[in-house]
Amino acid sequence: MGRIVTSLIVAAGALSLTAADAQQPRRTPYYASIASGQAMMRTGPGQNYPGTWLYRRRDLPIRVVGIHHNWRKIEDPDGTSGWMLVTLLADRRTAIVRGGAPQPLREAPDEGSPVRFRAEPGVVGRVSRCAGGWCNLDVSGRGGFIRIDQLWGVERHETIR
Repeated sequence: MGRIVTSLIVAAGALSLTAADAQQPRRTPYYASIASGQAMMRTGPGQNYPGTWLYRRRDLPIRVVGIHHNWRKIEDPDGTSGWMLVTLLADRRTAIVRGGAPQPLREAPDEGSPVRFRAEPGVVGRVSRCAGGWCNLDVSGRGGFIRIDQLWGVERHETIR
């Protein structure tokens, strides 16, 4: 009887793991995005550390450069770094358009392909795939191919399927 009770207690404890505790450790650095409409960056890995920045932009791409329990040390597209609770982040890949002028999103991953629309610098979109120096970027339901070097949130030679 004691073994059954012990087994039930262990099973109940395993079920009470949070999503952050259940995640497999990942090698840093890696890209993710802000999952929440409001996400606080802190000076250290804990809620007792002062907040330095409140992000109000869901899907903003971030780069995870460190891990401490359920906290992630992140860098944003402007180079600001700090700590964020893992539950405020998503594995969803997004990217932000870089440059000083609107960038073309094309029908196919080719410079000669027709331009579908242009995205202003700072526009954030969801990345569905990247290969051969191009990424398919979805901006509010409108998609197209953009050169990978015009994005922050994807490595230059990265392939995403």
